[in-house]
Amino acid sequence: MLRYIRWFKDLTIADIPSVGGKNASLGEMYGKLTSKGLPVPNGFALTAGAYWAFIKGNKLDKKIKATVKDLNVKNIKLLSKAGSKVRGLILNATFPKDVEVEVKQAYRQLSKDCGQANVDVAVRSSATAEDLPDASFAGQQESYLNVRGERELLLSVKKCIASLFTDRAISYREAKGFDHMAVALSVGVQQMVRSDMASSGVMFTLDTESGFKGVVLINGAYGLGEYVVKGRVTPDQFFVHKEGVSKGFKSIISHRLGSKEVKLVYGPGGGTKQEKVLLADQRKYCLTDDEVVQLAQWGRLIEEHYGHPMDIEWAKDGVSRKLFIVQARSETVKSRAPVNVMETYRLKKRGPVILEGTSVGQKIGQGRARIINNPSQMKEFKAGEVLVTRITDPDWEPVMRIAGAIVTEQGGKTSHAAIVSRELGIPCLVGAKKARQLVKPGAEVTVSCAEGEVGYLYRGHLPFEVEKIELKKLEPTKTKIMMNVGNPDRAFNLSFIPNDGIGLAREEFIFTNFIKVHPLACVHYRDIKDKKVKKQIDELTPGYFAQGGKGRPDKSQFVVDKLAEGIAFIAAAFQGKDVIVRLSDFKTNEYATLIGGADYEPKEENPMLGWRGASRYYDEKFKPAFKLECAAIKKVREEWGLKNVIVMIPFCRTVEEGKKVLATMKEFGLERGQNGLEVYVMCEIPANVILAKEFSEIFDGFSIGSNDLTQLTLGVDRDSALVSHVYDENNLAVKKLIRDVIQTAHRYKRKVGICGQAPSDYPEFAEFLVQEGIDSISLNPDTILKTRVRIAAMEKKVGVRVAAKPLPALAKTASFIGLLFFSLVLAGFSCQAISDREVQDQIKQQVQEQSILAKYQIRQELQAKMEADRKKERSTYTESAFAKFSLNYPSSWQVNSLANGVKLSDADQEFFQVSFKTGSVAPATFNVTTTLRWGFPSKEFLTARDGQDIQVIEIYPTGFKKKNPEFVLSGSKTYFNEILGSIKEFTGK
Repeated sequence: MLRYIRWFKDLTIADIPSVGGKNASLGEMYGKLTSKGLPVPNGFALTAGAYWAFIKGNKLDKKIKATVKDLNVKNIKLLSKAGSKVRGLILNATFPKDVEVEVKQAYRQLSKDCGQANVDVAVRSSATAEDLPDASFAGQQESYLNVRGERELLLSVKKCIASLFTDRAISYREAKGFDHMAVALSVGVQQMVRSDMASSGVMFTLDTESGFKGVVLINGAYGLGEYVVKGRVTPDQFFVHKEGVSKGFKSIISHRLGSKEVKLVYGPGGGTKQEKVLLADQRKYCLTDDEVVQLAQWGRLIEEHYGHPMDIEWAKDGVSRKLFIVQARSETVKSRAPVNVMETYRLKKRGPVILEGTSVGQKIGQGRARIINNPSQMKEFKAGEVLVTRITDPDWEPVMRIAGAIVTEQGGKTSHAAIVSRELGIPCLVGAKKARQLVKPGAEVTVSCAEGEVGYLYRGHLPFEVEKIELKKLEPTKTKIMMNVGNPDRAFNLSFIPNDGIGLAREEFIFTNFIKVHPLACVHYRDIKDKKVKKQIDELTPGYFAQGGKGRPDKSQFVVDKLAEGIAFIAAAFQGKDVIVRLSDFKTNEYATLIGGADYEPKEENPMLGWRGASRYYDEKFKPAFKLECAAIKKVREEWGLKNVIVMIPFCRTVEEGKKVLATMKEFGLERGQNGLEVYVMCEIPANVILAKEFSEIFDGFSIGSNDLTQLTLGVDRDSALVSHVYDENNLAVKKLIRDVIQTAHRYKRKVGICGQAPSDYPEFAEFLVQEGIDSISLNPDTILKTRVRIAAMEKKVGVRVAAKPLPALAKTASFIGLLFFSLVLAGFSCQAISDREVQDQIKQQVQEQSILAKYQIRQELQAKMEADRKKERSTYTESAFAKFSLNYPSSWQVNSLANGVKLSDADQEFFQVSFKTGSVAPATFNVTTTLRWGFPSKEFLTARDGQDIQVIEIYPTGFKKKNPEFVLSGSKTYFNEILGSIKEFTGK
């Protein structure tokens, strides 16, 4: 029996103490997931016992401890000197004979199993504290690829051991509080996948910027995976919607082509070398759509097995053309971040843009620019400066920790610079081409990663603000609170704000910021005479051709793809909720500003009242462009499965115009009612209110656009300063129109909401809408919190005015009908007997108010019943990181990953929490008992926290002699025993 070697088939995640996180995870997948179709190359691990045999056999432990004792890791020179000394001691040592024999024996067996004399292997470091949920150690130790033969294998193993004491590894352990001699190293030896002849990369089972868990992010490039991980190339990027894939849709909701100029391949006689990538290959994606979907499915499988988001490495074999999973570890940054507080960074003003790149971190940083061309210059770096360089690798981490911001010329969202800066909470731009040339050394700069997918480096120190939203303080409301969203890049982050969906998603933002080209310029690309315009279009549309053909998308397809991706990002972020997408509503002067737009737009004296909205869609001059919009919606709903998208028609002047638009949509494959497609109409013209009954017959709902409705009701140009004092959404005429359309819509069983600016700007206007019984109010994200509070208060106020003794919904409906009948009789009598019109109007107003209030209470109680039923639904939570257990909890609760455990909670301070190695929760106040829980000694008691009685169980797996418990289960008394009883087995790790 081998003493120092463990084969992957014999390992599980429980073996982290002996083989480290990386090898334990490989064993877990190899043993439990290959039978489910997950391909993992075979291999073996040298255990931590082999490491200690090597260290102690060469008497290195005392020498290492003395070298790193009291080391100030912030002193780069001292850190470098200490690291170099320790690595030298290790590389000059020799393996104990029994360790060497076992390594050679295992390698020979692996070669035999693979059918090769000396199989090419990857030799990877796996620290015993690596890839834990609260410490990633990402890239801290080295890996060696294309290693052949016993001699090279033993040398690579020794190099891996030495890499445990690189400068960045020493610095990282100090920062995390790990004892240098308490962390051992295991080494994994795995059969190579010939990705040097194909492609490889990384995937995360969440969005790495926001922590949104509904997508899989895949990065890939040609050649071996080291260049993607280390950021030496800007990779292709794909976002895949998990739920869509699970239902059989090919839900790749975003493709972004990377530059991929170089690749890492096998070197002659072993090792690796760099090669240039052919220009034709740079312009193609390194994976097919089918391969992207396959990887996403495997990502979901791995995540479900581990029970939390994962960071996974994949590789495609250039010989067999098959995909493989070669590593998987817990994602340790966004999945563990608190979700009850959301920070939003916002520039107060913008300055001159020096360069742009892919944003990482959603923050803003500033400082003096420090250009570093090679690692030897790192000693010059000062705390708070902005690091500007080509790429970073783990050796750079000591200076990255003290940077105000980071800018790299190469790399993508999964590169080393991105991963580390995200973990450190430092804003970072990756893929910022020519940064070292464009940025002046020593210049004061501002790095903004708070404006979406694209980040900017501005000249000078620009003022900015940080808004913190404490989500737990929001009150629930019965009126649906929806959101207005323009920028798809913010959708994942905004999804964490409590909401009931998207009331307005504007296509205009996607056109302006992502497409940038007039759709007709893409349709008629071959006819464009202006060479400058053609060049601009070509630069924006790599991979799209003048003419389509088999496997060759044309320029028009670029519009469809990018528009679909923008819509899909929003729809995926709010999956399960309505997402109302307004079709394009540019005015002629706005369309003309898009690239190539001037040739397709007429000059109008008053574009606000001109050729806009519905009137464009059926017009033969614009129909080819509208066809692209329909194709994008169809792709999102039918190809990607995001059927929560509702289409909304803007500025529809007449019922006949509405019918023409619906007919045109049907012509292009979008038919109202088919595949659950709903079509709403904007209510922003008085005619929409006057003919609300007729519009109700052809549309499924209304969304009130208070901006244009106010403008057209009062006859005011809202952009004119001369008459701005007249423009007022609170005007009685505007309110009367809104009241009328709400009543008519409800009479004909149509939904009605509002997406205009008024509820965001004027809280009292939102209160008016609640009184009128509107179904939903869509707000700008930054006003949701304060407006929600007002709406909740107004709902309570309205509820108080209804009869004190609540009636069952059916009885109340009957009472309402009776009241209405009596009121109509009274009103009719009044017309004959009462000459005073004021009295008559007063009676009618009272009837109207009582009717609205009665309807409101019926709806309120029905919604309350639905909410109560929803709270009875249960979900299952499974943990396998710090302990193994599963439990059932109310479906309405949130699950928050903590630094050392998990907390399940709702908005009313009810919670259940499991913590690991946290010490005693609080002094016991009463009812202390000792017993056995799942075979472990435990103490159980009640305590108090924030005025609430808390039930606590402290578990001591090794007995009460230990001062602190290993695990603590705590929770509010209301649910504690119920949830505790659902745990059938609790196993410590």
